[in-house]
Amino acid sequence: MSLDTQTLTAATDRRNRPGVRPAPPGHGGAVRARSGVDRWIRPAKIGVFVAALYPLARIVLFGLTDRLGANPIEFITRSTGLWTLVFLCITLAVTPLRRMTGVNAVIRFRRMLGLYAFFYATLHFTTYIWFDKWFNVAEVLKDIGKRPFITVGFAAFVLLIPLAATSPKAALRKLGRRWQTLHRAVYAIAVLAILHFWWMKAGKHDLILPKLYGAIVIALLGWRVAFWVGGKLADRRRMAVVRDRTTR
Repeated sequence: MSLDTQTLTAATDRRNRPGVRPAPPGHGGAVRARSGVDRWIRPAKIGVFVAALYPLARIVLFGLTDRLGANPIEFITRSTGLWTLVFLCITLAVTPLRRMTGVNAVIRFRRMLGLYAFFYATLHFTTYIWFDKWFNVAEVLKDIGKRPFITVGFAAFVLLIPLAATSPKAALRKLGRRWQTLHRAVYAIAVLAILHFWWMKAGKHDLILPKLYGAIVIALLGWRVAFWVGGKLADRRRMAVVRDRTTR
C-alpha cells in the first residue's frame, strides 16, 4: 500500500469513528489563519504594552536626573493629563481603523489601550490630589465646585472608573448588551477631556494642542455618526427592496 493510500485510509477511519465529526469545509484554513494572527498579535501586544509605559518611564527618568523643571508637580500633572488624552484618542481610533482596513485583529488592542488611558488618568488625578492638595478633601471639593475645568475633568475621571472596572471578559459576559451601552460613555469622556484641556489652556491663551486634539476627537466621533447614519440608510434601502419584491 502506498503512503498516499495509507494516509487516505487513516483519514477515513478517523471520520468513521464514533463521536468524531468531520471538520467543516474551510475549517483548516480558518484555524491556520487564526494561528497566523496569534503569532504576530502576541509579540505586538507585548510591544504596545512596553511602549505605552514610555510616558511613565520618561517622568521617572526626568525625576531621577533633575529635569522636571522649576515646577515638578505641574510637569507631572500636565504630562499625565496629556497622555490620558492621547490614549483616549488611540482607543477611539481602533474601531474606525478596523472598519477601514478590514484587519479585525486590531480590536484586541482596544482594552489594553483603554486601560492605559485610565492608568494615566489615575496618575493625573493622584498627582493633583496628593502633591497639589495633600489629600485636603475640602480644598479638592472647593476646586471642583468653583473651577469649571476641574469640574469636567473630575467628571471624566469618575466616568472612566466603571469602564475600567468592567473591562475584564468576565464582566462582558455578565453584563451582556448592557456592557456595550456602558462603554459608550467613552464618547462623553472624550468630550469632557477636551473641555478640561481647553479650559485649562484658555487661561494661558495657548489653544494649539486643545484645538488639535479637539479636531481629532470630532473626527473620530463624526466618523461613528456617519457610519451609524450610513447603516440606517442601507437598512432602509434593503427594506424598500424587500417590500418591492413582495408587492410584485
